[in-house]
Amino acid sequence: MFGSVSDLEIEAQIPALRRFARSLARNPDDADELVQDTLLQALSRWRQLRRPESVRAWLFQILFNFHRTRGRGRQRDLARFTDEDGADHPDPSGDPAQGLHLGDALSALARLPQDQRVALELVAMEDMTYEEVAKVTEVPIGTVMSRLSRARERLRTELEGGNVTRLRRLK
Repeated sequence: MFGSVSDLEIEAQIPALRRFARSLARNPDDADELVQDTLLQALSRWRQLRRPESVRAWLFQILFNFHRTRGRGRQRDLARFTDEDGADHPDPSGDPAQGLHLGDALSALARLPQDQRVALELVAMEDMTYEEVAKVTEVPIGTVMSRLSRARERLRTELEGGNVTRLRRLK
């Protein structure tokens, strides 16, 4: 038990933390290490959590800070990720055109600068509010908004240039 935050509330965040860590680290082993370190840090510092309702943003902030301090932000080849929570994803083998679109979108996302990619992934894939993203990345909300705007515009330009249907939301 973490004060007024239950173990189940923390445990419920693990799949999302893993998705985010894999997005940052681009390597499943490094991502798992980030998540483990995040949970250990949370266990040792749970008393520092001022607002139990913001436990999700707090955990993501810890993970992102570990990632930044380790310097694991270098660009690597796009890797195929699978969710630990067993979420269903479109099967590109069913419709070859859909597979190309998904591949194009993932490649374009991977080419975004890290600050833009992180903001977009947290909002679009993890359903975080702009305020939560600002807390996680430790930047003003206006900076989050401008990063999102630049990321969306860059993706739109890249994907429309390849005659790909406009990307509205990543999930």
